[in-house]
Amino acid sequence: MHWQDQAKPMMHTKFSSCRGVSFELKPSPGSPSLSRASSHFCDLDDEDADDEPVAIGADEEMAVVVTAAAVAVDDVSSKKKASAPASAKKASSTRSRLGVILLDQGLFTVYKRLFVLCVALNTVGLVLAATGHFPYAREHAAVFAMGNILALTLCRSEAVLRVVFWLAVTLFGRPWVPVIVKTGVTAILQSLGGVHSGCGVSSLSWLAYALVQALQHRDRTPGEVVGVASAILGLLVLSSMAAFPLVRHLHHNVFERTHRFAGWSALALLWVFVVLSAGYDPATASYDRLTGAVLVKRQDLWLAAAITFFTFLPWLSVRRVPVTATARSSHASVITFQGGVRGGLLGRISRSPLSEWHAFGIISDNEETHAMLAGAVGDFTRALISDPPKHLWVRGVHFAGLPYLLNMYRRATMIATGSGICVFMSFLMQPGPAELSLVWVAKGIEANYGEEMKAAAWSSERLRGRVIVHDTAVMGRPNVAALAVDAARRWGSEVVVVTSNPEGSRDVVTSCHKAGIPAFGPIWDS
Repeated sequence: MHWQDQAKPMMHTKFSSCRGVSFELKPSPGSPSLSRASSHFCDLDDEDADDEPVAIGADEEMAVVVTAAAVAVDDVSSKKKASAPASAKKASSTRSRLGVILLDQGLFTVYKRLFVLCVALNTVGLVLAATGHFPYAREHAAVFAMGNILALTLCRSEAVLRVVFWLAVTLFGRPWVPVIVKTGVTAILQSLGGVHSGCGVSSLSWLAYALVQALQHRDRTPGEVVGVASAILGLLVLSSMAAFPLVRHLHHNVFERTHRFAGWSALALLWVFVVLSAGYDPATASYDRLTGAVLVKRQDLWLAAAITFFTFLPWLSVRRVPVTATARSSHASVITFQGGVRGGLLGRISRSPLSEWHAFGIISDNEETHAMLAGAVGDFTRALISDPPKHLWVRGVHFAGLPYLLNMYRRATMIATGSGICVFMSFLMQPGPAELSLVWVAKGIEANYGEEMKAAAWSSERLRGRVIVHDTAVMGRPNVAALAVDAARRWGSEVVVVTSNPEGSRDVVTSCHKAGIPAFGPIWDS
């Protein structure tokens, strides 16, 4: 069955507010507005939205888009917005988003704690090695560098994370497991990017230390090995610089391509380094020991093999598939693929697989087809509307992100703005262990998303009436954070998960935490 056929007939005259008040789609003249203005408002009609993605999933290159539909925030009135210069508005939005991404998430987030923990442990090891208290590390610094590279690779392996998320839900998604344990596991899994970054920085330190050791013992280390190791270090430094938040935020395509190709080049040189290091005999100053028997006993060879396997594992499932792209309006497109997909999973698509990949939430009833909803906020997503593709490149391994962890809880509230609804839509169509409720705030829902999408949200049997649909074109701009807190309290939710732009997600998560309700939303480098 096609996912759109899941929608049931419904009355289109009213939406429900968070406080149990019904609003007509065409309010009576003179009736007061019961919605309250907010500093965050996801409007699909905002043509000045920048390309900043909403990160809620994980990627081996770095976390990228879950849905390109969370749109820029505008703190001024509609009248001022219409008269303001486009360049000034976009610059203001970019500064605001970057500030939220880098500063407003706090100094002691789980992500930063994991980063500090990884760097601290490696620093202790380095200090002990340098002072002679850790002889093995002193003699095998390159092995420690490769160990960190393997760890950061595993943190971005879609197949590995799929298994890890499944295990988390299986082990901790039991009724008797305390909510505090579940939220702790959720916070750690969402913040594995901190391990990725921390191990990346640590690998540079270990490799630099290994180079220093090699230069101090030039009589035992051939120049070829030193040269290759120096090239690897240079490529890894370049890759790390491209991943610096400011560069990544303002030039995402540059980051993605540099991170990928510099990493692949460093991996190729790593094999050269392993072979040269294993085969060199200091006694004869030649490569007399370069035999298979010697190579298979080398730890660094097996580490290089593991790094290579997990790096290219996602690429083994890449294929070009036919798609059907339907533009609901000039602001959103629905892309349909063959094959059903479980709820909570995300997928990646590309027009040019070696150039850039974009991740989106998946809408599916897990039967014959699945779909992705893309809002027009960047060049890639706008092109899906102006130039609808007939084929796209996809990765066959769908990865698990934050929404997948909803299956761990007994009761949860989903908060979505704009096309952020797409990451939750599969939950409305498929049975699952959690008792869910939904708050969806968007502009021009029928016009931008289609009647089927609206009907699916409104009539979901799984929600059993626990749904709030707020059309801002009719009801005005709401305080989404207040809606979230009220909905979570009303339905007794154990956790709130939000998909919105950085400002909106921050406000919802902050308000829920102040109200004593665990909440999670997109973070930088999930």
